[in-house]
Amino acid sequence: MAKVAFIGLGVMGYPMAGHLKVRGGHVLTVYNRTFAKAEKWAAEFGGRAVRTPAEAADGADFVFACVGNDDDLRSVTTGKDGAFETLKANAIFIDNTTASAEVARELYEAATKRGAHFIDAPVSGGQAGAENGVLTVMCGGDEPAFEHARPVIDAFARMVGLMGPAGSGQITKMINQICIAGLVQGLAEGIHFGKKAGLDIEKVVDVISKGAAGSWQMENRHKTMNAGKYDFGFAVDWMRKDLDIVLTEARRNGAKLPVTALVDQFYGDVQEMGGNRWDTSSLLARLEK
Repeated sequence: MAKVAFIGLGVMGYPMAGHLKVRGGHVLTVYNRTFAKAEKWAAEFGGRAVRTPAEAADGADFVFACVGNDDDLRSVTTGKDGAFETLKANAIFIDNTTASAEVARELYEAATKRGAHFIDAPVSGGQAGAENGVLTVMCGGDEPAFEHARPVIDAFARMVGLMGPAGSGQITKMINQICIAGLVQGLAEGIHFGKKAGLDIEKVVDVISKGAAGSWQMENRHKTMNAGKYDFGFAVDWMRKDLDIVLTEARRNGAKLPVTALVDQFYGDVQEMGGNRWDTSSLLARLEK
């Protein structure tokens, strides 16, 4: 049992913090920008709600964060009343935000100067994965800190891996999003093509999902795509945020990502259709409009 803080109780952070308390058995202190949500979490799970990230991190052995973007992350760490003001020596800060590799390296250096540790640890698996405690966690940082943190992270994960030094977890998450973007567009086109050809999509998917075309997206999204239902899941707005991070990094490292750039534009079309909060599988709606 460790003293743990969790910063950011959104659709991902709320259940993740819950697993740290219930499954992990840790002593939890939570912070959320809207204090009422932190109070609600504390009432539900039996932890302590505080009003600043600095209060949350004070005395904690492990501090988790799951916020919106680079600026949000800097605000809750090195900003006024941020967690780094009270982060104790040898504490481990674990960032589950999908952010840039640049900010991960920046915060790694800032934590090191305080005698603490920083692990960038973005997650994959979406809201359902967070609620069920089966997220995939991609980490960047120093191996001793990672090995110390891994049993704690295990409370909400089914796979936890160290990918390399600081920033490597974020780079791995970018690769994850690159692969998903192209795959969902291919699935959307396949369903669209099959419907135009007059085939029974359920029968088609039942056959091809057992072969090389099979994927998590096909297994879990083809029914809702075929029914034109998108009001759930990983939002288009979030995917565009992630793809912006990917394409910015590609410009920096010289990688060529023509398909990813094109799919990003397609998601822009979905936003113009009013699908900002639709699931990423809504690429099919663009083809069918």
